[in-house]
Parts: sequence; structure tokens; C-alpha cells
Amino acid sequence: MRYTSQVKPISYLKANAAEILADLADRRMPMVITQNGEAKAVLQDVASFEETQETLALLKILALGNQEVAAGKVKPAAAVFAKLRRKKAAV
Repeated sequence: MRYTSQVKPISYLKANAAEILADLADRRMPMVITQNGEAKAVLQDVASFEETQETLALLKILALGNQEVAAGKVKPAAAVFAKLRRKKAAV
């Protein structure tokens, strides 16, 4: 995804804040804000931000799972299910 059309100077943000917020919500594309020609910030709508945070959380869970597998901290599924069946039968 290219952001070149979504790069605006900070002066544009100051002059068009309401329009920018509406556009962010409609298009759901982030906007890069520059200051003195350098990228300084990224603006995005709240829904996109929340989706990104949920995605990052899931990726973190996957990474932690992969670390546990690599460290040998796993049990065969058959053994886990057998243990659960024994517990259920004891109740």
C-alpha cells in the first residue's frame, strides 16, 4: 500500500482538520503528516487503529505460542484430551 497521495504537511492539517478527520473515517487510509519535509506522524481513524491493535495482539499470541513450541513446552493433544475425559468421568 502506497501512502504518497496521503502525505500532507502540518500546515494542511492545521487548516483542514475537520475535513481530514471526515476523510480518514470515510476512506480508512492513514495520512502521513510532515514537518519541514520530514514525516513526523501518522493519522488514522479510530476503527482502523482498533483493528490494528487487535491484529498485533493476535500476532503476539502466535509468537508466544511459537516460542513455547520451540522451548518444548507442549503436550500431545491426545494426552490432554485423555486427561480431560478422566476429569469429566470423575465428576
